[in-house]
Amino acid sequence: MSDETTHDIHISGRKQVEVTGISSVDSFDANSFVLTTKTGPLHIRGAGLHMRHLDLQTGVVIIEGTVSGLEYASEQNKRRRLTGRLLR
Repeated sequence: MSDETTHDIHISGRKQVEVTGISSVDSFDANSFVLTTKTGPLHIRGAGLHMRHLDLQTGVVIIEGTVSGLEYASEQNKRRRLTGRLLR
């Protein structure tokens, strides 16, 4: 279990990602998840992604599918991407 000061990522065979220390799921589809973590925004990319488990009270999400990449972004970059998507 996570506590209020930790954030961890566990990847199992590129087929499952467990992220702890999340505060929200900002967006998701079959190819991408954007999460807000205690260390900033996290973008998970892949194919056939779906959320198997979400518990915002404990800050845990489990995502399954084929994971191709993970990237941390600054809050400023996150706002720019979201604004860009809204204006398309």
